[in-house]
Amino acid sequence: MSDSSDNHAALHLGIAEQGKLHALKGAHDEALRHYQQALRLAVDEGAPEVFFRHYTQCVMESLEALGSYDGVLRFCEDADRHYQALGKEGPLFALDHGSILERLGVVQMKAGDMNAARSALGRALDLAGPGRLPLAAQVLGWIERGMTVSHRHLADAQKRHGYFVVTRERVDPERAIPLPDGVESKPAGLV
Repeated sequence: MSDSSDNHAALHLGIAEQGKLHALKGAHDEALRHYQQALRLAVDEGAPEVFFRHYTQCVMESLEALGSYDGVLRFCEDADRHYQALGKEGPLFALDHGSILERLGVVQMKAGDMNAARSALGRALDLAGPGRLPLAAQVLGWIERGMTVSHRHLADAQKRHGYFVVTRERVDPERAIPLPDGVESKPAGLV
């Protein structure tokens, strides 16, 4: 990697890290501004897809925290179609696709669409295999038993099962870089 590539990577990584600090404080609109800029920089530089996927997960978490389920649902549904069109196989691919379906099912449950959540979570578990998505298994069990689950109870299960990528343990404040003055961004919820 050249020095220029390293500097660009450090910039989008740092901006995303600052976004995570905002998310941890509950300032999800500001977190989204940072994630969106990190995504733009990563795409513009042709960074490896892992950066795009990670920043997108961060965006979806902030949208979910804001209750902006439509954006999360749209992304997950598009990603599901993309994975199906690829038709790839293998345990890592299956887990990645299953994780998207798990997020889809969880957000559908939060939005009150239990039938769609049941379907998405069942597909997630079928794809990923036994024991690989414990949150999906727990939430599907709740739905199948007809339980009413509070958002707080669901959030506790999400934390317990490592659903969130933005956690205090995973954020490095030393890498954080605030957005430069004058950086424009789309309104929250538009990635």
